[in-house]
Amino acid sequence: MNWYLKVLKQYADFNGRARRQEYWMFALINAIISVVLMALVGIAAGIGGEGGASLAILFYSLYGLYGLATFIPAIAVLVRRLHDIGKSGGWFFIGFIPLIGAIWLLVLLATDSQPGENEYGPNPKGVEAII
Repeated sequence: MNWYLKVLKQYADFNGRARRQEYWMFALINAIISVVLMALVGIAAGIGGEGGASLAILFYSLYGLYGLATFIPAIAVLVRRLHDIGKSGGWFFIGFIPLIGAIWLLVLLATDSQPGENEYGPNPKGVEAII
């Protein structure tokens, strides 16, 4: 849970580096929360009637607010993750290329940290490169 809180504390901080663990734990927690909220929307909509519709609207609104609240931190941690492998934040846009771009971005996000210090700061793992 510390990774999630660290990302939220660095809400719009696009500087520095983020470890794989920090990025993927944030992504996992976001996915779980999103799935739970959408499941609640589906359950509430399945109840039917005026009460079910009201609940569905409530849960869908919570889902939208959650998405808005985590949009900037998600992009910021993605950019910091790219910095960790020595790429600029502009590599984020490769994900907009249909199919291949998303796969390539996924490969970049799964790549291990660049050892030692790079132009974006010290290695967050705290391990210096062995020369």
